Amino acid sequence: MTISNASGLSLPDLASSPLRQAVVEHVLELEAPSIAHHSLRSYFFALKVADFRRLRRDVDYDDDALFFAAVLHDLGLSAPGEARPDRFEVAGADMAAELLARHGVSSEVRDVVWDAIALHTSPGITQRRGIVCDLTSAGTGVDFGYEADFVSDEEAAVINEAFPRLDINTAIGPLIIEQAERNRAVKAPHLSAADYFYRSVHGFDMSFVSRWGAA
Repeated sequence: MTISNASGLSLPDLASSPLRQAVVEHVLELEAPSIAHHSLRSYFFALKVADFRRLRRDVDYDDDALFFAAVLHDLGLSAPGEARPDRFEVAGADMAAELLARHGVSSEVRDVVWDAIALHTSPGITQRRGIVCDLTSAGTGVDFGYEADFVSDEEAAVINEAFPRLDINTAIGPLIIEQAERNRAVKAPHLSAADYFYRSVHGFDMSFVSRWGAA
C-alpha cells in the first residue's frame, strides 16, 4: 500500500516485506516518537537524494541496506542504546547489526549498515565509505533542511504529513545532551557530535589545555 496526500504525490509502503515491518515496529517500540518519525522520514529523503543524483534503486545502491541504515540510524538515542558503553552512533550501529543478524541478514549487508549508522554524523567521511553510507547521511541531513533545495514543498509535504515532525528540531539535541551529561566520557568523547552538542550548552573552552600544558 502506498501513502499519498491531497497533492496526489505518494510514498512507497514502508512495510513492503515482513523484515521491513519488523524493523519499523522495532524503531517505533524503542524510540521516542519524534526520533522514530525522523528516522522514517530520513529513508524517504534519502530516496529523494538518490533520485536527484539519478541513482537506480537496487542497481546503483542496495535499497534494503539503505532502508535498514536510515530507519535504524538513531537506535543509540533509545533507552537501550544509552545503556550501551558507546557513543550513540556506535551503540545504534551495533544494535542495528544485531537486529539484522537475528533476522538472517547477510554479514555483507550488516557491515554496510553498520558503517552507515556509525558514520552518519561524520560528513566528509560518509562520501568515502560507499553510496549507502553517503545516502544515509544525506537523508538525515535533508530532514533537517540541510542541502534540501532540490526537494519541492509538495514532495516534502507528503513525507512530513505521513510522519509528523513532532518538534524534532528541538527534541533531538536535548536527548543527545542528556546522554552526555549522564556519562560524558562514554557518550560524548572529544570532538564527537555529542561533544559538540554538550559544549554548545555548557560552553566551549578554546584554550584547549592538555596534560602537557596550555602552550
